[in-house]
Amino acid sequence: MAADKVRKKLLGEYLVEQGLVSEEQIQRALEEQKKAGSRLGQTLIDLGFLSEEQMIIALARQLDLAHIDILSYNLKPDVVNLIPEKIARRYELIAIDKMGDSLTIAMSDPLNVFAIDEVSQLTRSRIDPVICSRTKLLKIFDKAYNLNLSDTAEPESIVSTDKYTRHQSEDKEVPALGGAEIIDLVNEILQLSVQARATDIHIEPDEQEVRIRCRIDGFLMELKTYPKEVQLPIISRIKVVSGLDISEKRIPQDGRFKFLFEGREIDLRVSTLPTVLGEKIVLRVLDQAMVVVDMDKLGFLPENLAQLQDLIHRPYGMLLVTGPTSSGKTTTLYSALNTINTIEKNILTVEDPVEYRLKMINQVQINPRAGLTFAAGLRSFLRQDPNVIMIGEIRDMETAEIAIQSALTGHLVLSTIHTNNAPSTITRLIDMKIDAFLVASAVTGILAQRLIRTICPGCKQPFTPDADVLHGLNLEPKAEGYTFYKGAGCDLCGGTGYKGRIGIYEMMIVNNAIRELILRHASTAELTEEAKKHGMKTLREDGFQKVLNGVTTVEEVLRATAEEAKG
Repeated sequence: MAADKVRKKLLGEYLVEQGLVSEEQIQRALEEQKKAGSRLGQTLIDLGFLSEEQMIIALARQLDLAHIDILSYNLKPDVVNLIPEKIARRYELIAIDKMGDSLTIAMSDPLNVFAIDEVSQLTRSRIDPVICSRTKLLKIFDKAYNLNLSDTAEPESIVSTDKYTRHQSEDKEVPALGGAEIIDLVNEILQLSVQARATDIHIEPDEQEVRIRCRIDGFLMELKTYPKEVQLPIISRIKVVSGLDISEKRIPQDGRFKFLFEGREIDLRVSTLPTVLGEKIVLRVLDQAMVVVDMDKLGFLPENLAQLQDLIHRPYGMLLVTGPTSSGKTTTLYSALNTINTIEKNILTVEDPVEYRLKMINQVQINPRAGLTFAAGLRSFLRQDPNVIMIGEIRDMETAEIAIQSALTGHLVLSTIHTNNAPSTITRLIDMKIDAFLVASAVTGILAQRLIRTICPGCKQPFTPDADVLHGLNLEPKAEGYTFYKGAGCDLCGGTGYKGRIGIYEMMIVNNAIRELILRHASTAELTEEAKKHGMKTLREDGFQKVLNGVTTVEEVLRATAEEAKG
């Protein structure tokens, strides 16, 4: 609600503070306001103390709302008609955009909470107000309702906008873009990115153009470039739909919105960053359909999958998943929770942030400013009678201690932690000042993982690697009887030879032998050797098995496990 955004400072005080009017002018306007019964802002405009444009900008900043030029906005009949003309004229507002359950309305008076409440109930939508000129809004009503925009409206569906793409051989002036054209342009960027399986969309300003790059299978690739003239309209459009301040360009902002793609809603998390060439925007693509998958589709070798299934079906103990950022840890944990999620179990998670909603699971997002940290959330969880607790990340000793105690008192605890491999996680916990005997008693298993690209099925072809490569990787005896594959590059994979990703894993089961080493404060190397005696494959060994299975390439495994060779 807009009312939530209203600052405690009165409008008159704010205008004086900003140097737009004097205290004497405010007093004069207040006297006139009592006589006419009009709003203070309109009275100041009528008296000529400031322009309507100055008032709009001041209100936008005070209320932390966006402002638009309604006359240049290409309105859509199906959106406009969500609000009856009588209501629109009474409250001086108009519907300009609909996305999911959010309805964006342009208003001359965003302080009118009664109007916002009535429109919200009428349309059954969450209202996102923006400010516009009252004079221009009154001009648009006849066109919007009487003419119904039938002669000028563009369809809301995504259309090709290649006419805005910069061509190296052309130097033509780019036409001014209306509201509907920018909506189509942004929709095209989103649709092309999601179709390409992007996990992140980067909108980056350059000196002469705007570059769109997408992270696909872990690598950034250029999607398109557009002329510099569309930079501000694109940024403004994204800011409006994600609830950000369109006038603030000096500090980073964060927001989110939903995008409808092929009948399903996709969450987009928005981050803006001011640079010397303008604001850069990164959109994190959160596709619910892509995160919770069956565990047998994550790339586990049969023996590792059986071990993991055993660990997550135990009534208590701690399972830790480790790896760098973007190594698929969240996907693994969500898939594990989805596997054990039944009506008989009370599952609680504390995350930063909650990126995906899981059915029948109680998810909590941390809020450090309000005092809700991982540790505080865990303390509350223990009073909620949980069976399973998932912690987004163990970052400090306090969180680690509570997690360990939870695992020792009859709860199954799943969490992530940042280490290079499974055995070094033990050392990391002890470095956090957790007693070795607590670590040995609570931790039941540690899973290290990385994501590697898989060979594109459209251009997969056999090849013979150099004998020196096989010999150097100790693969020479194992390679006999195996066919190696690589991707030649095709349209399906964008010429990379890879399409999709899969995990490689290092599973260390904490058995009695490992517990004895932990109690003796054994080194990571000693823990590794003991774990390998009991069947643990390292990340690189797991990856090479997938090479022999024809899933990926030697080069991809080497890239993902470079630190293992250094160790």
